[in-house]
Amino acid sequence: MSLVKQTSIYFVANAASAAFGLLNVVIFTRWMTAVEYGVYIIGVALAAVLGTLLFTWLRQAIVRQESKADGTDMRATVLLGFITICIPIPFIVLAAGRFLTFDQHAVPAGVLLAVSVGFFELSVELLRARQRSQQVLLATLARAVLVTLLGISVLYFDTSGQSLLISGAVAYLASSALILREVWGASKIDFSHARLRYFIVWGMPLTLSIGLLAFAGTTDRFLVAYVFGAGAAGQYGAAVDLVRQALIIPAISASAAFVPIAVKLLASEGKEATRLHLEKCLELLLAITLPCCIGFALLAPRIGNLVLGEEFREVAALIMPVIALAVVFQIFVHQYLHISFFLSSQNRFYLINTVITLVLGTALSFVLIGLFGIAGAAWGRVASEIIGMLSALWLARSAFHLPFPIARAGKVALAVVLMTVVILLLNPLFQNWDKAALAVLIPLGAAIYLLACWFLDVGDVREKLVRLAAARPWRMG
Repeated sequence: MSLVKQTSIYFVANAASAAFGLLNVVIFTRWMTAVEYGVYIIGVALAAVLGTLLFTWLRQAIVRQESKADGTDMRATVLLGFITICIPIPFIVLAAGRFLTFDQHAVPAGVLLAVSVGFFELSVELLRARQRSQQVLLATLARAVLVTLLGISVLYFDTSGQSLLISGAVAYLASSALILREVWGASKIDFSHARLRYFIVWGMPLTLSIGLLAFAGTTDRFLVAYVFGAGAAGQYGAAVDLVRQALIIPAISASAAFVPIAVKLLASEGKEATRLHLEKCLELLLAITLPCCIGFALLAPRIGNLVLGEEFREVAALIMPVIALAVVFQIFVHQYLHISFFLSSQNRFYLINTVITLVLGTALSFVLIGLFGIAGAAWGRVASEIIGMLSALWLARSAFHLPFPIARAGKVALAVVLMTVVILLLNPLFQNWDKAALAVLIPLGAAIYLLACWFLDVGDVREKLVRLAAARPWRMG
């Protein structure tokens, strides 16, 4: 299956997931107080960190071995690894409780959510490694729908953050059950302890580094909760989640398609073919994500007013444009620069990059929060992502040599500039009419950008469409 087709399928899956995530933010921030939503945000952040620390080594083993398509069956090893990880869960709950002393309510439900999400993501990763993108689409859609439906059902009776976390865990487990046979059926019963030990040793540096990176990505929420309380964390987290739902998902969709292909090309055709593939991937990644980030930053206050509950809007208008800027650097690091470390098997570079980002970024965030309050947390995130980008660029020189096609990137940037000028000129005309402004400016900005991409031939789109038109597959006879 081609890169564009797989990217399209993953984009549809994740775009639908993001749409339901957006719906969740709309509903949850209207039905819950900022304090209870803050409990939910802290629990989700805890689940993200724990899930990364517990399951990253298994996910990377799947990508590295199953994606080769050489007959290797990783399922029994993955299942054994998952069971092994679940054994110390009670001790993890106790340890997490000692860390989050400022909000104990989020801990047990957050740990349960981490385990549930981990099992679902391992199942989906196995499907993705085998390039069964349609099954990934169905699983992702099922999970998105169930999270929303169960969340609404629970909030109808109990608007606490803890209950919402538990409903999310149940939704992930139910989604895993729907693809249980497809993923795990007819697997070879080969509980190879030697293979498991190998992947533990191989994957632990990467797991530790990505786990620390996940922690670095959530320290702003923990710091806001520690300094200002759960209510402020809820307001801050709602704004950050809204930005992430809108902007991160397209980038993940693209990288989910081109990373397994890069692994396969490196194994079968060598480095040069892989670099040519990654050159196109970077252009595609920028073409998808850069206009979304810039457009969102320009219209962020209007989006916040329309989407979020009244208690959350003031903070959102203040920090969402800043978070959108941070996402640009985050996508470039996580969805592109880190490929260099992965393809070269330099797992220690993840750790070095993460430690630099965590230490310097957290220190800057703490200082900026003290100086500027919640807005300082957003600018601290920008500083952290820039530090991560600079250190990753430095490390990538000693790993797999990544291409940086300046001409291709320049065409994307020019198309985005044209879109930005149009939005900046027209946005003030709408004053306080947020719905009308978004209804007009979003499709108009998209049309301007796509038209510019056509004339600039971004991603060879003009050539591909001309070739498609010449083929005229729709004509009968």
